[in-house]
Parts: sequence; structure tokens; C-alpha cells
Amino acid sequence: MRTIAPGTLVVSCQAGPENPIHGPAAMALMARAAEAGGAGAIRANGPEDIAAIRAVTDLPIIGLHKLGDPAGVFITPTYESAAGVVAAGADLVALDGTVRPRPDGQRLEQQIARIRAELGVPVMADVDSLDAGLAAREAGAEIVATTLSGYTNGRTPTGPDVELVRQLAAKLDCPIVAEGRIRTPADVRAVCDAGAYAVVVGHAITNPMDITARLAGAIPAA
Repeated sequence: MRTIAPGTLVVSCQAGPENPIHGPAAMALMARAAEAGGAGAIRANGPEDIAAIRAVTDLPIIGLHKLGDPAGVFITPTYESAAGVVAAGADLVALDGTVRPRPDGQRLEQQIARIRAELGVPVMADVDSLDAGLAAREAGAEIVATTLSGYTNGRTPTGPDVELVRQLAAKLDCPIVAEGRIRTPADVRAVCDAGAYAVVVGHAITNPMDITARLAGAIPAA
């Protein structure tokens, strides 16, 4: 079983249907480029993308499957969605670890227990708050990530949630992964100084459409 080492940069290779680079072939190329640049792991969405990425790299893959309504629990919301990404080659499963109701009515601890027992892989809980992180760890998650900070509770941080990383690292006895709005080397250093075990970066590396839009928007109007 491939594991994520401390101090790892995880590159999130995801692109939605509206993005020209959407699809398994492009994500596999993105993963290869990330590995060549020094990434120590990949985060990827959906069995098709994960299978394509597994075919071109031996790096650990954090697998997830976004299903259902984005306004609710939709990051690997069920056991079946987790089974699909593991079958495709994921080494661990990322899922929504917030305290919101799950679409199948099960409790988080039930889903985590079944994943661990039947799929034999670790679980990373994507949380939005300290309370959610504490609950996810109590439910059996081996890793807690700040992925959903700013997406569920009305908070709109402009940068990485360094304070949440610090709070989780102080309270939990498991690896804390920093994810969300990490764009610069200074951001990476800040979350590492706050106690992050590993750092996930997505858009700042793997979304040229978004990068282009931000830079083009900085050009003064004629």
C-alpha cells in the first residue's frame, strides 16, 4: 500500500466538464507533469481519471468521487463511490467529513468503518471546521484535511485557512493535510509552519484556464 510521507506536496489533478482539459487523458498528463516537478502524491476525482493516472505513475493517489448536489455532501458520499475509486487504483479515499447529513442516511462512522473493513484503505476526511475535524477523527478517519473550509458555513477566506490547520494540528493525533486556496510558496510555508503534515495544491498548478483568467484580469484596461 502506497502511503503519503510527511512533507509531501500533493497535486490535485481535477478539471470540471466546463474546462477544456477535462478528461482522463489530460489528467494523466497533468499527473505526469506534477510528478516530474516533485509532487509526492496525486489527488484525483472519479474512477476514469484515477485509472488513467494510475497507468502512468506509481505515486500514491488520493481518490474521491464527486456525486450529487455540490451544495450538499458530494465528495465520495457513499460506500459504493469509495469502492469505485479504490478499484480504479486509489491508495486512500477522501470523503466529506463535515457534520452535514449524508445522502444515504448513514453516519460518517458507518461509512468509514465499512471502507476500512471491506476495501482495506485509509480514509481522509475533508472538513470545514475544528468541530468537524474532531468528529471525523472520532469516527475513524486516519487523516483530516481542511479541504472544505470556506465552502459550507458562510465563511469566505481569501487565502488558506492557516488557523484551522493550527487548531486541528493542536487537537488531533493524526496527520493534518492543508488544502484550499494555496497558491504561493509563502502559502505553503504558512500551512507547514501551522502544523500541516502534507499540502494539497490544485488550481494554482493544474488549472491553466483559471491561472490565465487571474493574470489577464490584472492587465490595466486600455
